[in-house]
Amino acid sequence: MELINDIIKSISSSPGVYQFKDDNGHIIYIGKAKDLRKRVSSYFNKKKFENNKTKVLVKKIADIKTIKVESEMDALLLENVLIKKHQPKYNVQLKDDKTYPWICVKNEPFPRINYTRKVIKDGSKYFGPYHSVTLVKYIINFLNNTFHLRNCSHELKKWIPGDKKYKSEVEYYIGNCKGCCQGEVQEEDYNQRISSAIHVLKGNISNLVKELKKEMKVLSVKFKYEEAQLIKNTIKELENYQAKSAVVSSTITNVDVFSIEEDQSHAFVNYLKVVNGAICQSRMIEIKKKLEEDKNGLLEMVVVDVLQAAPEEIKELILPFKLESKFKHKVSIPQKGDRKKLLDLSQRNAYLYMKEKHKNESVKNPEKHTERILKTIKEDLKLNEIPERMECFDNSNFQGNEPVAACVVFNNAKPAKKEYRHYNIKTVVGPDDFASMEEVVYRRYKRLIDEEKPLPQLIVLDGGKGQLSSAIKSLESLGIKGKVAVIAIAKKLEEIFYPGDKYPLYLDKKSETLRVIQHMRNEAHRFGIKHHRSKRIKSTLQSELTSIKGVGPKTMIHLIKKYKSIKSIKTLTLEELANEIGSSKAKIIFENIIKKEGNK
Repeated sequence: MELINDIIKSISSSPGVYQFKDDNGHIIYIGKAKDLRKRVSSYFNKKKFENNKTKVLVKKIADIKTIKVESEMDALLLENVLIKKHQPKYNVQLKDDKTYPWICVKNEPFPRINYTRKVIKDGSKYFGPYHSVTLVKYIINFLNNTFHLRNCSHELKKWIPGDKKYKSEVEYYIGNCKGCCQGEVQEEDYNQRISSAIHVLKGNISNLVKELKKEMKVLSVKFKYEEAQLIKNTIKELENYQAKSAVVSSTITNVDVFSIEEDQSHAFVNYLKVVNGAICQSRMIEIKKKLEEDKNGLLEMVVVDVLQAAPEEIKELILPFKLESKFKHKVSIPQKGDRKKLLDLSQRNAYLYMKEKHKNESVKNPEKHTERILKTIKEDLKLNEIPERMECFDNSNFQGNEPVAACVVFNNAKPAKKEYRHYNIKTVVGPDDFASMEEVVYRRYKRLIDEEKPLPQLIVLDGGKGQLSSAIKSLESLGIKGKVAVIAIAKKLEEIFYPGDKYPLYLDKKSETLRVIQHMRNEAHRFGIKHHRSKRIKSTLQSELTSIKGVGPKTMIHLIKKYKSIKSIKTLTLEELANEIGSSKAKIIFENIIKKEGNK
């Protein structure tokens, strides 16, 4: 530590990149900072890390090296390059772009278009990366057929027109190749075709179609109908190809869109490239978290990676939130309009990808899926332990009558219906939710303590601060206040209240944690209402119906469930009753209830 402290004292406060090394001199982590000294010292000043891997990293640091640069943006770019070069153990690793296919326009006479997984700085033009080889092959095939480009294997860099060693292939004899190597195609004419193909790859299809239409009209005026027809066919193919793109807006020209979703262990970044109002590229980048990375840093890393790989200058970035680093590009964080719709589309892509991954995970490995959800709940709610067992309470009454409560139990984030419990409120008179909550919480945990059964890791209450305070009173009187985490969820804004905390917590509406809590609350409400309805039916039966001889309680419960109230039953005719429960029972009820009601 003395050595580390001396190194930190010598580090300047300028922007730059820092490298942590272990005892063997291996680089184990690389980071960037606006202020190198402040950032590096923060690792050793922290007494508590949320992530255990960060603790392990700090313990392994034996040496620190720094590289000073002019600006924070330079630090960001250098960090990206160094991480790819050294691939440190504790750094997030982006999925390498070599796994994605690129479209390459070769730097050679009569350039060919093909696909590759490796970008080489040889003067060729690269477009991509694309998410699918099938899509890439379709585009290349479309370009070759539409613009009559050569697809032979001949290397023409040291080529002499008409050289016998460049014998044309079968493609030439069946008419698919126009004989570039035989000198039958003018290089100027071919380069014009390649230029048109590049326009398509850039997404500039509309401008290309306009130019072709002008050329077609000129040829028609000159009575060159066959050539004009060929151009017309090309225009039709281009328009069909353009129709396959997702048109976003005619007001948006060239933008690159980024959005991010994350769970407890991964982040998912969606990247859309929009040219002339149409999406010409869509890519999903998955990142496995290693330390305490936040959304800002992860998204920043992906943006820099895309900027470095882009063969052309990106004009505008559309982002979901402001990043710490300042980019030289125009940055938009839209709140409304077409750009916001485009950002929402990207966000939806990232969210659906994440949900699909979770769904597949739950099928392939249910235990791992459950473990991830429980860890997410623990992290989101700032709990001290993983909530393997959670219990939720809800009160129910009708105009103050028949007050009841329900307790539902979730084990490993799933309902344990056999452990659900009903409670008839005994000590509270009238509609008093707070007092009812105090009673039922006390009764529930008094029994668990007496029977020496395990307590839950989390108690959820349907209500606000009042219900929360009442529950805390009961837990305090039982001597278990602080031993069990307690929260309350208010229905209106889905606010999460904590004991003694003035301000509520607002969870993301799409978060798994909120979904589990809502599920518990809805289950408690459903279970409580069911019990309350059953009590009301029994109460009604006892007050008016059970005195009728010859008719059992099952018949009356059936009628109450069907017609909802005694008042509705009294409106029925003898025939309607007979169709429902038979003529003999119908006659008894008709004589004892309905007929008497009519005589009043």
